[in-house]
Amino acid sequence: MSLNEEKIDVREGIVHSSIPEEELARLSDDVIGALKTVYDPEIPADIFELGLVYKIDIEDDRMVKIVMTLTAPGCPVAGEMPGWVENAVGAVEGVSGVEVEMTFDPPWTPDRMSEEAQVAVGWY
Repeated sequence: MSLNEEKIDVREGIVHSSIPEEELARLSDDVIGALKTVYDPEIPADIFELGLVYKIDIEDDRMVKIVMTLTAPGCPVAGEMPGWVENAVGAVEGVSGVEVEMTFDPPWTPDRMSEEAQVAVGWY
């Protein structure tokens, strides 16, 4: 394929989607809302406000891919948390499936917490 035949976008960080803009906005809001129903059992705040969610991708087929971490690699719910996230996000209307990838790179630190989470744990 020549450069003339291939559509090239050199802008980094731009996500292209065939999902209509309004639907993508609703799905994004609903996925975030679902993530806010999942709580870290050791900290009284949800995983989204804690900053445990590093990336959310909604693909054109409405598959949601989430990259997240835990507060510590030895977290006692490490084996259960991905399932909780899959169940919560999978219940969102319009989502075709959910994949959760766990990572510890970069490691989570408390400075990833939102003000809301800091208030919930009494740090603000």
